[in-house]
Amino acid sequence: MLGWFKRKRKKKEEAVAAAEVEAGEEAVGPAAAGTGDDQDVAPAVPPEPEPEPKPKPEPKPEPEPKPEPEPKPEPDAAPESEAGDQEEPPPADAAPAAEPGGETASPAGAGREKPARKSSFQRLRERLGKTRSALVYRLDGLFRGRKKIDQALFDDLEEILITADLGVGTTQDLLDDIRIKVKRDQLSDPQALKAVLKDKILDYLQESDQPAELNMPQTGPFVILVVGVNGVGKTTTIGKIAAKFSGSGHSVLLVAGDTFRAAAIDQLRIWGERTGVEVVARQPGVDPASVVFDGIEYGAAHDFDVVIIDTAGRLHTQVNLMEELKKIKRVIGKKMAGAPHEVMLVLDATTGQNAISQAKLFNEAVGITGLTMTKLDGTAKGGIVANVCRELKIPVRFIGIGEQVDDLRDFDPTEFVEALFNEVK
Repeated sequence: MLGWFKRKRKKKEEAVAAAEVEAGEEAVGPAAAGTGDDQDVAPAVPPEPEPEPKPKPEPKPEPEPKPEPEPKPEPDAAPESEAGDQEEPPPADAAPAAEPGGETASPAGAGREKPARKSSFQRLRERLGKTRSALVYRLDGLFRGRKKIDQALFDDLEEILITADLGVGTTQDLLDDIRIKVKRDQLSDPQALKAVLKDKILDYLQESDQPAELNMPQTGPFVILVVGVNGVGKTTTIGKIAAKFSGSGHSVLLVAGDTFRAAAIDQLRIWGERTGVEVVARQPGVDPASVVFDGIEYGAAHDFDVVIIDTAGRLHTQVNLMEELKKIKRVIGKKMAGAPHEVMLVLDATTGQNAISQAKLFNEAVGITGLTMTKLDGTAKGGIVANVCRELKIPVRFIGIGEQVDDLRDFDPTEFVEALFNEVK
């Protein structure tokens, strides 16, 4: 019995102890669990360094929200796909699509085609624009505003013709011819007068006592003596004529007969280099007649086809210089019979009626056989061409309408009149 109580008491004590242990475990919490022996308590001291909370796997830097692949730079990709899929892209969107190929045939690229080269006639018409404005456009305005042909119309017509530098004499001749035609053909429509004027001006341009074409001699070089006042573009004209002959397969020799200006000699040499032709020149101050003599001799000895002689610019009123010009012509004739074959006077179209007096005096001194009218692109006084032809009966060989070599053109009277009066062909 006592043993049973001891066992029972022992059980109670164990139960109490167990209860205390459980109470202790609940109080201590998970950290005290298993403190039944010292070996279990020890591990709890460094409470399992909370696996340094597995450095919260640095929340896998939330894959830096894959910077929302900036929606795969869709802004750049989009225009390309849009340009390819949608056929309405404005040129700006189409351009990026063309970039990959560098120089793809995009609409913009197609627009870079070189403009069609203007025809010879279009170029001439364009360069005569100032004269056309001063003459033809004013004629159009005059005729459109009138219902009948009367004296008032003739008065206004006279003013327009003189302003365009046809000159008083040529203008009066034109008006007289128009009056005769109006009576004879019973013209009443002012518009009909434009055609009358056009035909009459063409007649003036074709009037000449000299051959219309340059005639090359059968033997020996064709000698051209070029004369004119200062500043008309004489040396430049010589260079361009040389280029014309050379381009046609002729051998050309230039002779620097202007020994008064060192710059003139240098300028002629430059033209010789540019056109690939030889130049005969001496030191400045040498007698020009002797240089010309040497040039003719050299040209004949070396079988040149064309010899072009430059001369010093001189005013038509300078008697001594005009006498010198006569001497040069005599020397040429003595060295080669029949030469010079052409005495060409270069006139500046911008000088207007002064060109008439120049031409008359040069013609008296050395006998002009052909004219070159320069700077027609820079003047509204193109009517001077018709006036010179009518007054002197000397043909115009060349006209200058610009600075380029090919801007010195063979003069075609019909083409010239068409370029003034008609529309582009």
